[in-house]
Amino acid sequence: MAYNGGPMTEAMYYVLLALMHPNHGYQLMHAITEVSNGRLKMGPGTLYGVLSRMQTDGLISLTEDDGRRKTYQITSEGEHALRTEYSRLKSLIQDGNILEIGDENE
Repeated sequence: MAYNGGPMTEAMYYVLLALMHPNHGYQLMHAITEVSNGRLKMGPGTLYGVLSRMQTDGLISLTEDDGRRKTYQITSEGEHALRTEYSRLKSLIQDGNILEIGDENE
């Protein structure tokens, strides 16, 4: 199913964040763990499934394939999608502030 601009999966979001700098699969797994402060550890099966789907959707592109490893980079469409998702997530957090206001009234 092609990406339609709706909410991203957590895996998609972190892969795009990690691809703000071109990277290959093994490095990507480490970059995702680092970017998520260790909260998300993505295995090869999940990573390569997400990479394949995002490449098909035009969110990332292959920059190098030396036969042993492939290096990917985010496309301008992917960066736009990432920034749109980031704005959506910020809005969710901002809307959730009502919970903190509720705590002040207790």
